[in-house]
Amino acid sequence: MSTKDFVEKDYYKVLGVPKDATEAEIKKAYRKLAREFHPDANKGDASAEERFKEISEANDVVGDPKRRKEYDEARALFGNGGFRPGPGGGGGSFNFDLGDLFGGTQPGGGGAGGGFGGGLGDVFGGLFNRGGAGAGAGTRVQPRRGQDIESEVTLSFTEAVDGATVPLRMSSQAPCKACSGTGDKNGTPRVCPTCVGTGQVSRGSGGGFSLTDPCADCKGRGLIAETPCEVCKGSGRARSSRTMQVRIPAGVSNGQRIRLRGKGAPGERGGPAGDLYVVVHVDAHPVFGRKDDNLTVTVPVTFAEAALGGEIKVPTLNGPSVTLKLPPGTPGGRTMRARGKGAVRKDGTRGDLLVTVEVAVPTELSDKAREALEMYREATESEDPRSALFESAKGA
Repeated sequence: MSTKDFVEKDYYKVLGVPKDATEAEIKKAYRKLAREFHPDANKGDASAEERFKEISEANDVVGDPKRRKEYDEARALFGNGGFRPGPGGGGGSFNFDLGDLFGGTQPGGGGAGGGFGGGLGDVFGGLFNRGGAGAGAGTRVQPRRGQDIESEVTLSFTEAVDGATVPLRMSSQAPCKACSGTGDKNGTPRVCPTCVGTGQVSRGSGGGFSLTDPCADCKGRGLIAETPCEVCKGSGRARSSRTMQVRIPAGVSNGQRIRLRGKGAPGERGGPAGDLYVVVHVDAHPVFGRKDDNLTVTVPVTFAEAALGGEIKVPTLNGPSVTLKLPPGTPGGRTMRARGKGAVRKDGTRGDLLVTVEVAVPTELSDKAREALEMYREATESEDPRSALFESAKGA
């Protein structure tokens, strides 16, 4: 990321969120845009690919609370197009390269450029030298971290509860195999004479300081291919597809986003790989449901079981059935708990199985059953379960 990027790029605008957006709002906006512009969903669309890169870069900064704070502070300091020294300076405007601030501590002093100590380097160090090795920006090309990749996977209900290892095919930018990442067909690129291999050039901003931009001649690589590679057109990067086995932990829920560090696109110039984000979708189960770490199931019981009580067998997910004791007079809709028969928690323990009782009303009756019910109705004619309802209605 160049100095020009942090001054001029509005990552909030890229994600379509206000500057005071919450972490949840930023995450929601990123997921929606990443899904819409993902290269796998827009094969051959170069503009969608560039948009996806912008979205990933914006989320990498404002989606991380620490980096977002650094980014906001940087824009607050330099977003107005200039920097004015404090009372300790010599007054007036002066020229300096912002890249000098990122590399280390500036000496103090009362001159026009003194008095800043190492504070600004601390502010920008984590934001712009991510993955770097402590060298001053603007003096040589820094390692570049690989892009983050987002993918999706659909699991069965049982796989989500118990965990699963699934194959995931991903497409991302990687060093071109044809030229070994050099960009040159013969593998012998030359150092760019414009930036002398740094990949960056400085220009005056008109606001009293200079800005560092990627070199236009070598496109920020620091190298120029004498004979451009036919595959990557001299960029040294080409789209690469790979399939990897990804372990989805037990207990994931529908819509959960899993981060796998270092499983994204490879870095450049020795930089670390990006991260892989996997959004999990879970298919519904015909019998069981999910509520946090608990599983749910609705079990029908007869009127006799509900009225007289008894023991009922209840199915569990991928395990033997359990027997629950039904108290006499159990109403429909009551929920009982089978402990330890739910989904796996993060600590390895299991939630519970929540069993909701539903009184089944038969649609057909045998002569014997109908006779028994008629006798029961005669025996309970004096009871009116709705009397309290009418009394309450009058009182209201």
